Amino acid sequence: MSKKAFVSREQVEKIAQQYPTPFYLYDEKGIRENAKAVKEAFSWNEGFKEYFAVKANPNPRLIEILRGYGCGNDCSSLTELMLSKAMGLDGTDIMFSSNDTPDEEYAYANEIGAIINLDDITHIEFLDRILNGHFPETMSCRYNPGGVYEVCNGIMDNPGDAKYGFTKEQMFEGFRMLKERGVKYFGIHAFLASNTVTNEYYPMLAGDLFRLAVELKKEIGVEIKFINLSGGVGVAYRPEQTANDIYEIGAGVHRVYDEILVPAGMGNVAIYTEMGRFMMAPYGAVVTKAIHEKHTYKEYIGVDACAVNLMRPAIYGAYHHITVLGKEELPCDYVYDVTGSLCENCDKFAIDRKLPKIDRGDYLFIHDAGAHGYSMGYNYNGKLKCAELLLREDGSVELIRRAETPKDYFATLDGFEIYKKMGF
Repeated sequence: MSKKAFVSREQVEKIAQQYPTPFYLYDEKGIRENAKAVKEAFSWNEGFKEYFAVKANPNPRLIEILRGYGCGNDCSSLTELMLSKAMGLDGTDIMFSSNDTPDEEYAYANEIGAIINLDDITHIEFLDRILNGHFPETMSCRYNPGGVYEVCNGIMDNPGDAKYGFTKEQMFEGFRMLKERGVKYFGIHAFLASNTVTNEYYPMLAGDLFRLAVELKKEIGVEIKFINLSGGVGVAYRPEQTANDIYEIGAGVHRVYDEILVPAGMGNVAIYTEMGRFMMAPYGAVVTKAIHEKHTYKEYIGVDACAVNLMRPAIYGAYHHITVLGKEELPCDYVYDVTGSLCENCDKFAIDRKLPKIDRGDYLFIHDAGAHGYSMGYNYNGKLKCAELLLREDGSVELIRRAETPKDYFATLDGFEIYKKMGF
């Protein structure tokens, strides 16, 4: 199996004449086709809504594309809420799922009418104080069943070690507390496994949440308005992996819905999702140029990007496939570490990776960086974040975020004399 870049070397050479490497490049065609598929896969549910996880990629231009397919925003911080509001979203278009949440963030979420998804039972009293007892009509709670989460092919993740969510007992108590405070409509949310590459995860999670919803309605007498399956639907980062089939996933959730909710008289419950990685990761890439080669105890290729641009390999050991543009048909008979320039030995995009012979000036396309890529960037070593570009369906390129400049980097040093001496 192979992974193909959505751009050619010739296209990149032309783009680089105007926008120097490194840069992020996003595939508009791929984003649109995927968003359409998600909408179709869950069209059986009248209230379905995908809330794109803004933390995965907070670029307004990309979020705007998703909005055209009915997507809302899943926010986890004040600035993400502010961004969403500035883009014209409010009310039920925004889901606020945060943890360890400051006063002002809850207050602002309530002010703009976002659906608040509580992470902990103690936050009910906390929110009561902030809102002076005036709770919104609709609230959601995040469920954590504890233990490990398994599907037929093994353990997916370990919710019991996660800092998020209510226990099952707390879900019942929390719903009672919220009902007493005037909440009329309830949502259930859970995120139990990350980056699953199996079509079984969502249907299994849905079954667990649907059964919990039936119990909550029966015991407490609350109206369950929606069930939020959150994220966790992953992408095939490695060529040998088989990508998830969103149509099969949607059909699997549909089957469980009909088996559990419909017989319980809950066939009007809306299904929500909060996918970030699945919505955007495969449709974004880091494009970088080989600028050095080093021959010591290993063979190294130094590129002009670094972990500032994509830190997942450095902090997680995450695999990101690399295509050497223009050399797709050559044998991968060289073994390299592909490195950036940070003063950290973990600043490597690939370790002992088999690739074609790489020459200085070659362009490397680092796949599946569209989610948790640019958004996780930072400024260690005084490195500056790169530009973001959108490859339009007609082949043109749109600058959707300019590269940072030294002025941006020094802008927060208010009152520091060297800042003034630099002429900024």
